[in-house]
Amino acid sequence: MLFKTRPSPRAIGLTSAVITVAIWAAFIVIARASAKGALNPFDIAFARIIGASLVLIPLAAWWMKQAARVNAEQSSSFFGLSPLNLRITALCGMFGGFLYACLSYSGFFYAPAAHASVLMPGSLPLWTTILAFFILKDRPSGQRVLGLAFIVLGDALVGGSSLLKAFEGGEVWKGDLLFMSAAVCWSAYSVLVRRFALEAVRATAAITVFALFTYVPLYGVLLAVGAMQTQLGSAPWGQIVFQALFQGVGSVVISGITFTQMIRYYGPVRSTMITALVPGLSALGAVVFLGEPLGWHLLLGLVCVTVGILFGVQRSALKPALAVKA
Repeated sequence: MLFKTRPSPRAIGLTSAVITVAIWAAFIVIARASAKGALNPFDIAFARIIGASLVLIPLAAWWMKQAARVNAEQSSSFFGLSPLNLRITALCGMFGGFLYACLSYSGFFYAPAAHASVLMPGSLPLWTTILAFFILKDRPSGQRVLGLAFIVLGDALVGGSSLLKAFEGGEVWKGDLLFMSAAVCWSAYSVLVRRFALEAVRATAAITVFALFTYVPLYGVLLAVGAMQTQLGSAPWGQIVFQALFQGVGSVVISGITFTQMIRYYGPVRSTMITALVPGLSALGAVVFLGEPLGWHLLLGLVCVTVGILFGVQRSALKPALAVKA
């Protein structure tokens, strides 16, 4: 006789972590490769939002219909398409959807993937710890502070060299600053998910709805007045469809859900520390698939960040985090 058992929270958290790490590592390599393709960063962000919307908007509409059918009390906004209220949708959508996409994709047009590996997933624990301290009153342990010190050192080794080259006319530093800004935005989203105890699929649907109703109209207006250019008309259809599928369905829908689920089990700080494999995997992928060089300062920065993340997550990652209600 077969017994159907519900997966344990630990199993769900661990599975979510594995999927998130795999997609995040692939995201960095593919986004950098896409920067050398036919689309500009704002075209890629547009494809990302459209791809995610095709999956999540119908799902959100179905939720609201089901809630209305059973007369369930359900918070909503944006004409009933977002399953969260306007305030939470706007906060999460601005940081986790609109700004993160624009900043991260723009960064890849200036800086190599190895820089993104260190400065985006690598610096998430640093920014998340800072924001969690002020918003959630989460005080870091001495062990975690030591781990964060390694992360700061690694970031300085990577970003510092780029800033020095700015005096020589280089533009890599622009990408580094964009990557760091994107990391701050994603950390803010992570803390908000924890703060309001958001369910994974609903939070992901909400940020997608917000991006659809804000980014897409703004994108259209800027194109109409000639303030921005697009390559959508000249790019191969296969490339556009691929971006919509990977960036939208993969990076937003799948990894958005798994990352949010991971936060619900491990908490925002531990979750960002669990992504310790992402910098190494993505940097290695950039060397193998993109032929990017891995200089001594990048390699040393990568080692420092990875050590910092692993050191900070020791002994704490196995303890489930408790949800904080709004």
